[in-house]
Amino acid sequence: MEKNSNIEMITGDPKKAINKLSIPIIASMFLIFANNIIDSIWVAGLGAEPLAALGYITPLFMVLIGIGNGIGAGGNSLISRYIGAEDTSSANNAAIHNLILGIILSIAVSIILLVFLEPLLKVMGATSVLSYAMEYGVIIFSFSFAMLLPPIFGGAFRAEGDVKRATVPIAITAVINMCIDPIFIYTFGLGVAGAAWATVLAHILSIIAMLYWMLIKRDTYLKYGREYFHNNLSMYKDILVVGIPASLEQLILSALTIVVNFMLTLVSGPVAVAVYTAGWRIINLGMLPAIGVGTASISVAGVAFGARKYENLRVTARYAVKIALIASIIVCIILNVFANQIAFVFSYSESSAHLEPLIASFIQIMCLFILYVPFGASAGNVFQGVGKGSISFMLTAFREFVLVLIFAYVLGFVFHMGETGIYYGMLLGGGIGSLICYACIELYISRLIRGRDHAV
Repeated sequence: MEKNSNIEMITGDPKKAINKLSIPIIASMFLIFANNIIDSIWVAGLGAEPLAALGYITPLFMVLIGIGNGIGAGGNSLISRYIGAEDTSSANNAAIHNLILGIILSIAVSIILLVFLEPLLKVMGATSVLSYAMEYGVIIFSFSFAMLLPPIFGGAFRAEGDVKRATVPIAITAVINMCIDPIFIYTFGLGVAGAAWATVLAHILSIIAMLYWMLIKRDTYLKYGREYFHNNLSMYKDILVVGIPASLEQLILSALTIVVNFMLTLVSGPVAVAVYTAGWRIINLGMLPAIGVGTASISVAGVAFGARKYENLRVTARYAVKIALIASIIVCIILNVFANQIAFVFSYSESSAHLEPLIASFIQIMCLFILYVPFGASAGNVFQGVGKGSISFMLTAFREFVLVLIFAYVLGFVFHMGETGIYYGMLLGGGIGSLICYACIELYISRLIRGRDHAV
């Protein structure tokens, strides 16, 4: 199969590849997170309790998204390595295995989340807003496939360098969701359920577009016809070797959010959870440049590793950190300066006006968290790209579930600093952990280069 411009780009200069891949990914992610924020804004108009209910559902929703992104990263990694090794037949076969695996997982995950939804919400401390949380969550998790499949299919598109098809449908989905949210919530009078239905219907559209390109139009570099499929259990395994740890990373982050919500409930009650829910979405938005660059580096790292061009692997890791850090500094400054104005959009109604100064204070403290993300995200994604998802997972687990929680607990409870201590603890633990992650990827690449040179 002849190379197209996307394949030539992704197998060429790592810096140019990262630049070209990351910008559409960041733009798409921005629209997705903006959509989540606008969800919160519209729901905030219903009062503090519905907004807090979304805060309890958010970690579970992010588990769902994390599974999709994780399996997508696994497929991306495997396909990219085959493309780097110029094994087109195996790349096609891996893409089809990625598709099949996504469909199977979407069914299984939906069943599991629906069965355990209410018990999980009660454990998380959502008893006071359980009816709102169940109303929203049952709809979302009944259609789990709508959230799972787009990032899984997108992983294959990114592997072949076709970042437009990986991101455009998802971006359009976010725009549609933003437009129909108020209609379903207020015009149709569905309240919290309306926000859920808008999310589901919009996501289904992106699936339709991707399936059209893959199975009907068939103009992608990777081919999905039955003649290209040869069942190979090892391919499912290879996807999952990266995909499961990558998904578990999101599970850890969601579990962290659950624990932080619980800590905040103990020290300040549901109001602190509402503040954290709104403010953390803004911080997540600020992380997008680093996360987008990191996501782009999966494909670039996979191709470099498959071609045994380990110097390109080092360039990928260092360049990803460099440009992500520059962008993160700019974002951090903007959020700090405009914290009060940003906080207002979550407290425009009479019932939520008292949240404005609390959200603004949260943003000004936690925007510093954004500065650490380039180091951890780039290192973790490069590990995923070379097929070492377990290393990325262990580093994330150590950073988030050991360092962040320990420091948050010590400052918040042992030193009696309350919710402010919890926030400072998250900053301290996250910063130390991210620097450790980056040191590990530099060490790993150095060993690859020395091992290759000694073999020669």
